[in-house]
Amino acid sequence: MKIYNTLTRRKEEFVPLEAGKVKMYACGITVSGEAHIGHAFQAILYDIFRKYLEKKGYEVTYARNYTDVDDKIIARSRETGIPADEYAKRMIAKIDAAMARADVGEPTLWLKATENIGNIIAFIEGLIANGHAYPAANGDVYFDVDTFPAYGQLSGRDKEDALDGVRVDNDEQKRHPYDFALWKAAKEGEISWDSPWGKGRPGWHIECSAMIRAAFGDRIDIHGGGRDLIFPHHENEIAQSEALTGKQFVRYWMHNGLIKVNGQKMSKSLGNSLLLDDLMDRFSPDALKFALLSSNYRGDVNVTDELFPAAEAHVARFYALIARAEQMFPDEQGMEAEIDAKFDAAMDDDFNTALALADLFGYFKEVARLLDAHDARARRMTNQIRATYALLGLFKQEPAAYLAKCAAREEAPAEVTAVAEERRAARAQKNWAKSDELREKLRAMGYAVRDTKEGYTLEKI
Repeated sequence: MKIYNTLTRRKEEFVPLEAGKVKMYACGITVSGEAHIGHAFQAILYDIFRKYLEKKGYEVTYARNYTDVDDKIIARSRETGIPADEYAKRMIAKIDAAMARADVGEPTLWLKATENIGNIIAFIEGLIANGHAYPAANGDVYFDVDTFPAYGQLSGRDKEDALDGVRVDNDEQKRHPYDFALWKAAKEGEISWDSPWGKGRPGWHIECSAMIRAAFGDRIDIHGGGRDLIFPHHENEIAQSEALTGKQFVRYWMHNGLIKVNGQKMSKSLGNSLLLDDLMDRFSPDALKFALLSSNYRGDVNVTDELFPAAEAHVARFYALIARAEQMFPDEQGMEAEIDAKFDAAMDDDFNTALALADLFGYFKEVARLLDAHDARARRMTNQIRATYALLGLFKQEPAAYLAKCAAREEAPAEVTAVAEERRAARAQKNWAKSDELREKLRAMGYAVRDTKEGYTLEKI
């Protein structure tokens, strides 16, 4: 099994630090707002990576964090009048509920910054003691980047490059402009904790390093996150962790791509954030995952107006074939092991979900052919597809229930229904030429029609 390692910039054979066990951490969400599609993308990916490692026989301890105190949360607290800690708790509850709707699995460990203040302070004290950090006169504490010569190894930036595009705060308090905050002195009215340097709160970067060390020890196998975290967040994690312990912090660094909306980077400032709850009101968890996993996880996902509707249409057609197979061969329990073997081969190559999903089109084309031939292998194939692809979160629902929800969610517009009704009347009059003409008209309108005993169903293409 090979994983692309951002640190070495190549695919490497996966060999854990301890045989048979994997220590895995992924940066979670800063809870200043509700979960959006970018949060879901990252959470879905690392949940799947964990599950596949477990399928390979590893005992995986998988941790995610919530950043539940930072500048943005404090700003939202002021805007809403809700204390920062209470605001964070409310957001976490909303985010958890949205992720559950999207069928994202829970990690082994949930870590929160506010529950690790003691660990964070002890970590900072260790860095001061060994000369890698220093307290400033105002109560801030900074990491001294000049004391860590390997700084920039993950991102490929040097210290001067490190200033490019990064906001520099309290420059007069630092030895060097590129030093970064480990502890921030509290401003009036802010949430704070007592420390050897006065009341304050953790800097963003120190949270992950301290929580990982408390949960796992000095080293972990896999550290994941979005590509936007490579610099400065993950670069700074490496610096402070390896400066404290003198050991390699992470064996494999993994980074997923970003979400773009119609070609633009998703951001609140552009007003194009897609809230997860809004998406789940319109689409199934299967459609969400089919859309997001259909490209390489390291690449960006461009969310166009057609992405999720098209994914839902594909999934609906697949579910319809599963339903036919289960109705036609209700007692067939066999499997087709080759499907599982091909899936594993794709996933062994740096979790290639795109290839695994592309294989589905060929499988279901064969299922349709076998159903037309009344061949029980169709049911064996769908049995295996459901068993194998459940790891990606697909085909876990009962087909009839899924299709009913789809029909209710995607009720065709009146003009489409009018054409479908006209076609039904043509069929009743055995006017097959007119029926075929109207079928093509429906297709041009974006709908496929399937005749049933009760009449017809419409599926969005």
